Amino acid sequence: MTTVLYQVENHVATVTLNRPDALNCFNFEMLKTLDEIVEDIRTNADVRVVIITGAGEKAFSVGADLKERRTLNEAQVRRNVYKIGQVFASIGDLPQPTIAAINGYAFGGGMELALACDFRISVENTQMGLTETSLAIIPGAGGTQRLPRLIGETKAMELILTAKRISATEAKEYGIVSSVVPREELMESSMKLANEMLKNGPLALQQAKFAIKQGLNADLHTGLKIERKAYEVIIPTEDRVEALAAFNEKRKPNFKGK
Repeated sequence: MTTVLYQVENHVATVTLNRPDALNCFNFEMLKTLDEIVEDIRTNADVRVVIITGAGEKAFSVGADLKERRTLNEAQVRRNVYKIGQVFASIGDLPQPTIAAINGYAFGGGMELALACDFRISVENTQMGLTETSLAIIPGAGGTQRLPRLIGETKAMELILTAKRISATEAKEYGIVSSVVPREELMESSMKLANEMLKNGPLALQQAKFAIKQGLNADLHTGLKIERKAYEVIIPTEDRVEALAAFNEKRKPNFKGK
């Protein structure tokens, strides 16, 4: 069975974690496959938005495959921890906007994958959390860094140090997810968000994301320079000229990502 499903349609890449019987937990094979898919997306000009979700109705992902972990020696554990961190960092660095469609439980590495995405939409009546300290470890795939940047140090410390499991509604109150929807509306809501972005210039989406992400790690003065450089990348593009022509002709622009 393919551990990760991947399809591209109408400029949207849908990536589905496909180990539903194991609650979509990450073994090394899945991480390698996911890594290959992410690198394909990075250089695929046809992909303008990415949606990541899980197979089945129980779990987005519950994190590392603990059954596999018990069979590994220390060197192999380090290999897996490095790999999951590297893959999630690659997802966080994708130029295209990314949406985590959280279809069920998101614990540990599953929560960290969601945090590596730009947007998070969750189904109702599920739970999520960075629960690693309950297993005498810590979040090792970006959780200790991304969650504080998203919701603030104190709230992140509380969730991580208590290994607290929170509901989707609580996650929205914390600011972790942007919306909570009925299960049958999850992919529709995710596609609606994707389509709202798809109507805009694809290169502009990428440069705006780049400016925001890079600027957050810099002081304001440096951030403004980053923004200016990102804008300059857009000036010679065909899409910018097309947008002006479409405005003048009172029609929808036909962006080509050039």
